[in-house]
Amino acid sequence: MPQHTIPPLCALDAVPLARMIHRREVSAAEVMTSYLDHIAAVNPLVNAIVSLRPRDDLLAEARDADAAVARGDAVGPLHGLPQAIKDLALTRGLRTTFGSPLFADFVPTADAIIVERMRAAGAIIIGKTNVPEWGYGSNSYNPVFGLTRNAYDHGRVGGGSSGGAGVALAMRMLPVADGSDMGGSLRNPAAFNNVLGFRPSQGRVPSDGLDPFYGQLATDGPMGRSVEDVAMLLSVQAGHDARAPLSLDAQPDWQAAVQPAEPARLRLGWLGDYGGHLPFEPGLLELTHKAAQRFAAAGATVEPVDIGFDMESLWQAFVVLRQQSIGGRHDANWRNVETRRLLKPEAIWEIENSHRLSALDVYKAALVRGAWYRHLLGLFARYDALLLPAAQVFPFPGEETWPKAVGGRQMDTYHRWMEVVVGPTMAGCPAISVPAGFDDRGLPAGLQIIGPPRGDAQVLRIAALHEADCPWMTRLPPSLLPA
Repeated sequence: MPQHTIPPLCALDAVPLARMIHRREVSAAEVMTSYLDHIAAVNPLVNAIVSLRPRDDLLAEARDADAAVARGDAVGPLHGLPQAIKDLALTRGLRTTFGSPLFADFVPTADAIIVERMRAAGAIIIGKTNVPEWGYGSNSYNPVFGLTRNAYDHGRVGGGSSGGAGVALAMRMLPVADGSDMGGSLRNPAAFNNVLGFRPSQGRVPSDGLDPFYGQLATDGPMGRSVEDVAMLLSVQAGHDARAPLSLDAQPDWQAAVQPAEPARLRLGWLGDYGGHLPFEPGLLELTHKAAQRFAAAGATVEPVDIGFDMESLWQAFVVLRQQSIGGRHDANWRNVETRRLLKPEAIWEIENSHRLSALDVYKAALVRGAWYRHLLGLFARYDALLLPAAQVFPFPGEETWPKAVGGRQMDTYHRWMEVVVGPTMAGCPAISVPAGFDDRGLPAGLQIIGPPRGDAQVLRIAALHEADCPWMTRLPPSLLPA
């Protein structure tokens, strides 16, 4: 495997790099040049960044960022940093395809709220990060751009749906990245690529309108290689917006959120496989349990939890609520014969099943969701956080669209292999995937830290405790050499 040396500026995390730009210790133009050179060298290995903008245009924007610093203008925490936006988020003047041939040439005239906020914080948008078609499935391949490959084994998948973001971070092609998460789309690619992916509390990061997809189940959020970077980007993304009526007003103290939690005061619950409900690829549950036990070694209380809930009913409720929202989003394209043939089979499956749902089905699923939320509140009265693997498999070969069996158990849908992420989604809880180590093939795994509703800062503090004693955080992909 050819190896590429990481340019020194690309080896830095986002917060220290931004501080260097603010202090004029390095120019945004130098940073941009380093990143564009590195992307040109390593992106062909993994196909993580797509729709890359012209180099001259980006360098001109970087020089403008330097001029603002020289004038003494007030600048934001992302000022001068290259940023590639997940290709599900609208980007003004930059192609947004959703990984679909239906939108292969679509150029929005306005930004999504989070993109608007990242621009306002000084980010320079260099392009997009690859996704599965429509974001459906935790494997980032589509007919527009192809497959995004894993950072640690380029013959395997990079995960999804924020797969391009996770791989780009691990390959040091971005200092920090945005993503979104309904069925683990921030957490799965983080686990597959040894980075951090944080699904914030529902409403923490605003999304336009009252769309049941984003307003109720999905959310945008940050990814990074350090807890400090994740907290910084969340501070940019979070906060109420009148266009998002379900968004939260409160802004936690994100600087305090990166201070490690005191282990002696922590009580953590290990959920494992939900009492045998979830199948796992051999070795993964054991690996993540060892990572969880590091909290105990640091002085925290870590104990197994009997979940005490019908987890199959929760999965079925998730499927119903997901189909209800997805079916509505794509119904017009399904009814048009010409556009239907351009939809991926998984999207058609979701839409056609949505046609079979009744209002009573949706109501009953919502009741299950409410019962699960109340059940978790009872657990959080006893535990500061709950621990769970972030995926049920290690990164799988690139020629597979999705795992058809896990741990000897057949998967009955294209997304059942990611059931482990559904609990936080259905309760609207904050959950972060942190690196949990590598198997003997060198494939990474992730551990979920799940907090109570609106306990985002608490989750970040526990993640910071993990980071302080984590030997895997800085392990580079084999195709990269240290700066």
